[in-house]
Amino acid sequence: MPVEHLSPMPKDWQRALAVVAHPDDLEYGAAAAIAEWTAAGREVSYLLVTRGEAGIDGLAPAECAAVRVKEQRAGAALVGVHTVEFLDHHHDGVIEPGRTLRRDLSAAIRRHRPELLITLNHHDTWGGGHWNSPDHRVVGRAVLDAASDAGNRWIFRDLTGAKGLAPWNGVRWVAVAGSPHPTHAAEVGPGIDRAVASLAAHATYIKGLRGPEQDPHTYARTFIEQMLRNGGERYRGHPATLFQVFPR
Repeated sequence: MPVEHLSPMPKDWQRALAVVAHPDDLEYGAAAAIAEWTAAGREVSYLLVTRGEAGIDGLAPAECAAVRVKEQRAGAALVGVHTVEFLDHHHDGVIEPGRTLRRDLSAAIRRHRPELLITLNHHDTWGGGHWNSPDHRVVGRAVLDAASDAGNRWIFRDLTGAKGLAPWNGVRWVAVAGSPHPTHAAEVGPGIDRAVASLAAHATYIKGLRGPEQDPHTYARTFIEQMLRNGGERYRGHPATLFQVFPR
């Protein structure tokens, strides 16, 4: 049964910036829609707050970070994203909310000048009994705050001066993937296979998470298709990625 209150995602935009805490966050939530958008000629860039260095128990942080950065770049390219940036002074698992993070995100928004911001679920849970991680909650909320910060010339005034980054008031929406309170949906089709390949590119992480015997492509196919099927059942019956959209 379609959920009539879900609206289609806005289409009248050209540039998007996706900001999340860790490598693979977008592959688990938004990559199918991103694949469709880039195929349609829209520009999407990624900004990762950390390098995911605490994500694999069997790898020391420096080694883990190098692996996950490589896998993130490969996964992004598979959905048509070729600009992938990482912040350097925030640490996986202990991202701190506050002024420094908001400033870094405001600077990125001013540089990229997106109309659409994309992030991951900032709510306490995923809509059931599973508690959301502190990094997801902190980064998601900071993205929502930075959408306004980036347009205010009197907040982070050094960005305008020493950094030469003019305020950007052009963000029109912030779209939160994986939210338990979706408002919009992006139907997907050709992007599904690219999204599966994008998640499967995180092979080291998947094997570290699910066990060395896990085939990354099989895992990715099962996860992505189920997620999109669930989204479609809540919308129009076709595979869909759901977002909670905050208009600006």
